[in-house]
Amino acid sequence: MTKYRKLKAIISGGGTGGHIFPAISIADKLRQLNPETDILFVGAEGRMEMEKVPAAGYRIVGLPIAGLQRKLSFANLIANLKLPFKLMESQSRARTILEEFEPDVAIGVGGYASAPLLREAERMHIPTLIQEQNSYAGLTNKMLAKRVDSICVAYEGMERFFPADRIVLSGNPIRAGIHPCSDAERAEGLEFYGFTAGRRHLFVTGGSLGSGTLNLAMKSWIEAGCPGGEDVEVLWQCGRYYKQGVDEFMHGRRLPNIKYTDFVARMDLAYAMADVLISRSGASSISEICAAGKAAVFVPSPNVAEDHQTHNAMALVKRGAALMVRDDEAAQKLLPTALDLIRDGARIAEIEKNAAAMALPDAAQTIADEIYRIAR
Repeated sequence: MTKYRKLKAIISGGGTGGHIFPAISIADKLRQLNPETDILFVGAEGRMEMEKVPAAGYRIVGLPIAGLQRKLSFANLIANLKLPFKLMESQSRARTILEEFEPDVAIGVGGYASAPLLREAERMHIPTLIQEQNSYAGLTNKMLAKRVDSICVAYEGMERFFPADRIVLSGNPIRAGIHPCSDAERAEGLEFYGFTAGRRHLFVTGGSLGSGTLNLAMKSWIEAGCPGGEDVEVLWQCGRYYKQGVDEFMHGRRLPNIKYTDFVARMDLAYAMADVLISRSGASSISEICAAGKAAVFVPSPNVAEDHQTHNAMALVKRGAALMVRDDEAAQKLLPTALDLIRDGARIAEIEKNAAAMALPDAAQTIADEIYRIAR
């Protein structure tokens, strides 16, 4: 068995769950390999990593870095004028953090904070690694890739963004317990969520905060009388942000086949009981759905940098591993598309096989091994 020595590792980036949760998974794997490994996170002040990382049990330091505001307004103009000064201060703080912590390796996961931290690490000749979660590389990672020692990616064909000789196809780290389910696990999922064996089951997930588009599609379908859903039971994760509005919408409606919630405590069992999923196409969601070997209809969010969710979804659609409905067509087409699929067992089986073939379930271990390879 490989012996993993104690490391001092610094992990930077964040801004969204798609950056933060893979970063935490990498940290968890490094700690699992050697519990004495010392890990420090560096994030952007005021961003969600400053809350999520400590909740996962890790230290984090914030930088005053921010992103370019693209919408025209006086407030955004002022914010953009401050950017060069925030960048200079962030670079200075990053260097101080690196001098004091003295890491063996610096890891960037995308997001504002990873740029100043990894740039300073490169100047100090500290080994560097970046992890790109999406099929269309983010701006920060594209800028950093020229000088980093290793680039871990989740999709094939990333040579169009990064130097080919430094790319490692690793996949995205995902939460524990996500895998193709057994019949027993499916039965456990149905019992846990109070559903009936022998019916078809749809899982609509907008994530912990929720998706306005997916919720609107569900409301439109319900208002139309749930056509095509006579023998379908639905688990609808509406998200914390939208819960009150959905409560008001569902008040007085007797729909025993639909269970809605803001938070799904056992995502593994939700995947297990579902015949078909409806989801946004963020990198982590896609990686989990592939790892679970599930048939999904993706609705890419249009409100993300460089439309990367569409690129993510299309990487699966082109391989027959998923279906896709555009965000602006979801209210009319999403539920009919999912319900057509849920009645086609042969098509579900084909999509499940193709999705499972794209899974890289050992991503955290692959990335950890690459970290140890380059660490000083």
